Formats: sequence, structure tokens, C-alpha cells
Amino acid sequence: MSNKFYITTTLPYVNADPHIGHALEIVQADVIARWHRLNGDEVFFNTGTDEHGLKIYRKALEEKKDPQEYCDEYAAKFDDLKKALNLSYNFFIRTTADFHEEAAKAFWQKCEKVGNIYKKNYKIKYCVGCELEKTESELVNGKCPIHPNLELELIDEENYFFCFSKYQKQLLELYEKNPDFVLPAHRLNEIKKFVAAGLEDFSISRLKAKMPWGVPVPGDDKQVMYVWFDALVNYISAIGWPDDPKWKEWWPGFQIAGKDNLRQQSAMWQAMLMSAGIASSKQILIHGFINVNGEKMSKSLGNAVNPFELVEKYGTDAVRYYLLAKVSPFEDGDYTEEKFKEAYTSDLANGLGNLVSRVANLIEKNELDMGCHPKFLLSFPRKRESSSFLDKFDFKLFAEKMSQYKFNEALKILWQKLRACDETITKTEPWKIKDTEKLKNILEPIAQDILNVAVLLQPFMPCTAEKIITQFSAEKIIKGEILFPRL
Repeated sequence: MSNKFYITTTLPYVNADPHIGHALEIVQADVIARWHRLNGDEVFFNTGTDEHGLKIYRKALEEKKDPQEYCDEYAAKFDDLKKALNLSYNFFIRTTADFHEEAAKAFWQKCEKVGNIYKKNYKIKYCVGCELEKTESELVNGKCPIHPNLELELIDEENYFFCFSKYQKQLLELYEKNPDFVLPAHRLNEIKKFVAAGLEDFSISRLKAKMPWGVPVPGDDKQVMYVWFDALVNYISAIGWPDDPKWKEWWPGFQIAGKDNLRQQSAMWQAMLMSAGIASSKQILIHGFINVNGEKMSKSLGNAVNPFELVEKYGTDAVRYYLLAKVSPFEDGDYTEEKFKEAYTSDLANGLGNLVSRVANLIEKNELDMGCHPKFLLSFPRKRESSSFLDKFDFKLFAEKMSQYKFNEALKILWQKLRACDETITKTEPWKIKDTEKLKNILEPIAQDILNVAVLLQPFMPCTAEKIITQFSAEKIIKGEILFPRL
């Protein structure tokens, strides 16, 4: 019987076109989902778009569009990433969907029923970019450090509040009992420090007269839900909460988020779940930002990298490879076209692509029968057959890196194997060998290693992996197409 694994990304706001930062998160999630499927698990992979809130409302007005029309247009752009990046998600949730709005109302009522929602007047400084309240200690020169180009706004009104402060002890106990609840470890320490310093209740509604674009508050037609309260519920509404009892087969789920989402995902959402009597998330993976030429992407600098254009120029798997191999899974990464081209040329065109082409060409030219088999393909990895590949290759280390979400280190292990194959070819000079049996003895283990690497490469570069598996498990191996044309 297969295990069930639920993974969800955060939902990007639809106030701008997708950029390479969005691609980074969803490609990382896709690798995790594909790895679990390769291990025989049944996977539910959720992503989507966050479509309520002040900045989306203002953006729609700025473009002279109805908010729903505006959201429809931009949600389609994010869903287009599925084809461009060869993503395997099986659910794309939109927070303007009727079923989600009904779930958000039901969640509100659960929290209200146990006394965790109340109304009061308040005054705060608010960053529209983050859609979050900002305390003085969080500001740098009076500005939000994440959105320094935006002026903070003063909100002074009567809204509903969630009793966040009630959950300090329970949150700290959650972190203490689950030392891997948030990865990497320094992010867990960061949220523990935040919670230990004391929690303040946060506003969960807005006056409809000022900001009508939100889920209506149950029983109060003058208020709409604060965007974060509504949006976070998507993680359970996507799997059928509260009406479909099958949601319990999937929850708790694994979440992936950027470092600017740490507080919302690992503290606010967990407290909300506790209030509603629902189990906490399984685990939360926090990644860094991806910068461009050492600078943060911003509209004012005009330096956002369009993933669609990058795919059009270099191909889907080349983009996936760069994001997974050359960007840290946990810390800030950097993109430059020069770095991208260097990785493409050295690792893909002159590395993997050249090795596959050379070996296949030698086998075809000498009409060799290889008899290679994708040894893990059908029974991977629970019932693996022993092979020379496993003898020479530390599969346990590779699986360990994958379980730690160290995608770049897992890929390094595969590329070390590819380089070892190249070194064998250089050392043995098979093109000079005329003895067919001797030639086969050299090339068959290399061909098998390439095939097995391709099997492990499936979560990272699925299209390339499939081509190599088809090519090297065929009855007759032929040279085939060039995987990565030289630039």
C-alpha cells in the first residue's frame, strides 16, 4: 500500500507577472513531489494564486479592471508555469474560488466558536507589499526592509482580531517536540526567538467600505477577511476541508515557503490550526530569495527575470537545473546570465549531453548489444536490485541529501558519477579499440551508469531523464538527438 504525501507551495499574489523567484519555489516543490512518486508514494501537489487583499485591489483599480477580471488574467499567467517548467502539480487553487471562500468562512466560525476572535479599535503601521503590520523594531530607517520603496500606511479602524497571544506556549512546545519542524535549523531558531519574545493578537479583517476585495466576514457585512487569514486556509480547502472527509487522508501536509513567509507559515498558520482543532503542518521548508546580479529583484530596478523567456532561450530542463544545482535550497541565491551560460555549457552541453552523445555514438558505430536495464525504474527504491552502480555509487548518501532537501548536493553526487564515466573514457580510449568484446566490457558499465543516473535525475530534469532512459534501455542504442545544443 502506497503512502500519501501532501505538498503545497505558498500562493503568489497576482499583482505582477511571474518571475524567477516564483519559479525557484515551485521547481523545488516539484522535485520533492516527483521524488516521493519515484519512491512509490501517492502525492497530492497543490499550488495556486492568492487573489484578495489591498495591493491586488489597488492594482486592479490602477489598470481600470474589475478585480475578478484582473485576477483571472494574472492567475492564468501563473498556471502557465506548469507547461513552461514541466511541473507535476495536480491542483491549482485560486482563493477567489467559491469552495475556498466557503472554507475560509467555516474556519472563521470554528475559531469564533471557541472564543478566539474579538473586535476592537486599533492603530498600526502597515506594509501593503507584505500585507502585514510592522512594529518599530522591524523597520529600517522607518521603512519595511523587504519593501523599502513603499511608504508605510497608517491603519486606524475597528476590526476583528485573532487571539494569537494565547498560543505562545503551544507553539513553543510544537517546535521543541519537532526539532525538524522548520528547515533549515536556523529558521526554526528564528521563529522560536520570535514566539518566545511574546505574541500580539493580529487583525483578521478590514472595513469593507475601504477595501471591499475580500471574503465576507460571517455575520458582519461591513467587514471582509484580512488576506492572510483567508489565504492560509487554502492549504486545507485544497484537499476538501471541511466537507470532504478524505481531507484527513492527506493532512498534515508538507509546506514550502520563502524566508519572508516564515512567521505566517510557522507561527500564525499553526496557531490558527490549533484554534480550529486541526493538526499542525508536517514540516515547513524555508528557502531564500534569488537575487539578480547581487541585487534584489524589484520593479524600480526593472531587473526581474522572466522564467518564460529563459525557458524559450535555453530550454525547460536547463532552467530547472540552474535553479536546483546553482542556487542554495536554503540561502539567498544569485542569477546572472553569465553564471547561467557557464553552468549550461560546462555541466549540460559539455558534461551530461556530451557524455551521452559520445557513449551512444561509440555503441551505435560498433554495433554493440548492451543489454542495459533501468534497474530501479519499476521497483525504485524499496526493492532495488544490486548492481555495479550501487557498489560504486553511494545511493544512501544521495537519498540522504534528498531527504534533507539539499538538491544542489544531490546533483553534485550525480555529476561526480558522470565525471567518473568521462575519466574512464579518457583513460581507456575506446575509440582506438578494435576488439568488440573488450570494447563492450568498457562501454557497458558506463552505459549502465548513465542509465541509472538518468533514473535518479527524473525529479530534477524529467524530460532529459526520460530521453536518456528511452535511449539507453532500448534494444539498440543509437546516438539520438543532441540534448543540450552548444550556445
